[in-house]
Amino acid sequence: MAYQAPVEQIAYILDRVVDFARIGDTDRFAEATPETVTAILTEAGKLATDVIAPVNRAGDLHPARLENGVLRSSPGFAQAFRALAEGGWIGLAADPEHGGMGLPQALNMAVNEMTASACLALQLNPLLTQGQIEALEHHGSDALKALYLPKLNSGEWSGTMNLTEPGAGSDVGALTTKAERAPDGTYRITGQKIFITWGDSDVTSNVCHLVLARLPDGGAGTKGISLFMVPKLIPDDAGDPGQPNDLRVVSLEHKLGIHGSPTCVMSFEGATGWIVGEEHKGMAAMFTMMNCARLGVGIQGVAQAEAALQQAAAYASERVQMGPIIRHPDVRRMLATSRAEIFAARSICLACAVAIDMSRASGEADWAARAAFLTPIAKAHGTDVGTRVADTAVQVHGGMGYIEETGAAQYLRDVRITSIYEGTNGIQAMDLVGRKFADGGAAAMTLLDEILDGAKSAQGEQPDLAHDVWQAAETLREATQDLLDRDLTDRFAGAVPYLAAFARVLGAHYHLRAATRGGSVALARVYVSRVLPQYAGDLAAARAGLADLEALDDAVFLGQMAG
Repeated sequence: MAYQAPVEQIAYILDRVVDFARIGDTDRFAEATPETVTAILTEAGKLATDVIAPVNRAGDLHPARLENGVLRSSPGFAQAFRALAEGGWIGLAADPEHGGMGLPQALNMAVNEMTASACLALQLNPLLTQGQIEALEHHGSDALKALYLPKLNSGEWSGTMNLTEPGAGSDVGALTTKAERAPDGTYRITGQKIFITWGDSDVTSNVCHLVLARLPDGGAGTKGISLFMVPKLIPDDAGDPGQPNDLRVVSLEHKLGIHGSPTCVMSFEGATGWIVGEEHKGMAAMFTMMNCARLGVGIQGVAQAEAALQQAAAYASERVQMGPIIRHPDVRRMLATSRAEIFAARSICLACAVAIDMSRASGEADWAARAAFLTPIAKAHGTDVGTRVADTAVQVHGGMGYIEETGAAQYLRDVRITSIYEGTNGIQAMDLVGRKFADGGAAAMTLLDEILDGAKSAQGEQPDLAHDVWQAAETLREATQDLLDRDLTDRFAGAVPYLAAFARVLGAHYHLRAATRGGSVALARVYVSRVLPQYAGDLAAARAGLADLEALDDAVFLGQMAG
């Protein structure tokens, strides 16, 4: 079955579950009327279904390649990207001052889900460009904004993020890339970066690299890092791509999936760069881009889950083994729990986007705190669900799922990276119980209060579901207070299961809300009876602490019979 954009499902969650309408009531987003939202979702759905999805398989079978230093994209990618760019989809949420549409991030993320479902390898290009747009809007000089933002918003140029080095992965502060001041006010950037998504492109006329590097007087660690704009082609006086910069693609990584996305090893050899933000404060600027990307990656997980489940359900409807296998109890279990998990993860991601929009529109600290708290949950849980559902979809296919020709395996291979990049899910979980607990747990408790109040309100209409959600939220509150009372290393030992538990309870809250607002009560029952109960095991692991892990000798991990 060919992918069909789930416009109706997304619209329902925006309207009934995450209360998108409140965004349209603000002055900043007054143009996000119901009619505008419907039109955008409908047109984006057509683009994803009819134009982008058809190139997905070609990207997997015919990866991007490097020929004599020239990047060649997968068949059909250039045409699909042009359709996406010319429709104005890249600058959907960007500032209108520089060619954006100024619409809410929640609507942008809904569009991103559909395009990522259609072809994740291609959608990575505009996702990173959108993150670069946001970083420049917040931290770029007026000159940089005027030169780069119109072309990034239009899709004429694309953007990348250059953090990782061979000896500096998650520990960005260990980077060795150097920056030197030049007499003309520019900088010379020298060093190597790895895992650079869409580090080169033939679908745009220029590639704009945001590069982290350290000046000679930059201090150690992340506090001494600066951020630079380093274009592939240096713009001329007219703002058009001019002379090649002193950088090159050394090689392309050979990956498990997303073959159509060129993941590059980049070499900067005294390349000309321009400072973004202040010297030695590059991480603050880069985090603006990274936080945008983290929510976007969570949406990518949901997107791949949706596409994988659609294919699995279609196969189960057609495959006959003592009748269509979609009638077999275990197949129904797999399909039902997958659909319930997608609904919950999609709701979490869109709720996070709504919080971002309300923070920007209102300036209220509570909205900003909610957005910050939900971001690591959206990223980690969305991508975990993506991997689980894609894996389950292979299982639904049986032996045929293991055969590449069916295409089921591609979704699993493609989605697997999402739980790693933009900060591994372990890092997201540690951020949740570390930085996001720095307020004494205020943001967490506010969200839990909302879940408890929602369960109380639903008691009259859905008493059994409401009881289970209320009990789970109350137990989660107790566990949250327990973790708050512990030291940081003890929290870190249980961070991943804690995030999983919080996401499961939050997902149940959104299912319960849907069940009382015209949504599927049956799907909510599946989630509350089959997915939510796993929170108890997650919390038991979260509260186990560090002691049992530290008691193991390292030799045990290598299979030795140590104590």
